[in-house]
Amino acid sequence: MIVSRKLLVAVLLLTIAVCGLGVYVWHLGRSASQIPVQAADARPVSPPVAGPPTPVVLFVPNDDDAGLIKQQVTIALPAASSERGREILKALLARCQAQGSSHPLDAAAGINEVYLTDSGLAVVDANAAFAEGHRSGILVEQLTLASVTETLAANLANVTRVKFLIDGKERTTLAGHADLSDAYELTAAAHLVK
Repeated sequence: MIVSRKLLVAVLLLTIAVCGLGVYVWHLGRSASQIPVQAADARPVSPPVAGPPTPVVLFVPNDDDAGLIKQQVTIALPAASSERGREILKALLARCQAQGSSHPLDAAAGINEVYLTDSGLAVVDANAAFAEGHRSGILVEQLTLASVTETLAANLANVTRVKFLIDGKERTTLAGHADLSDAYELTAAAHLVK
């Protein structure tokens, strides 16, 4: 059987093309496996808040000057005080989780609930990522706690103390330094702000 020269050249070119595509696919597979995988946002999606847009004051921590920056924003707030507190703190955390924040917090950090008592105590129940993903250091931890305390006191009447819980349980420190065993007094947080 005689094979024509044109058929032989065509088969050779197809073989080279198949081998070239195989090498290209192998290279793409290696490149794709080296691309870092971003962690999915594990925070639950909450329904939109029903309420009128309301101006609130946020005390945003700033690591560069070791202080808090007062910012006014407008967000939708529900009628119940504890729900208002939760939404205000979510807005505060969103500022810290934004790209280029001067006080970055873990992207999964969140606020589960805020409870208010008649005695002026606000209990902030944060999720585990709020503490476990927080940078360690007395100053950065104190700035976070002072920021939350000042923000709640500026927007909710009668708040004089703030107690922090992590997933509904007491914890001794935030990330190894700032004490969470006692409630933070507003006067102590105000002193830190100054």
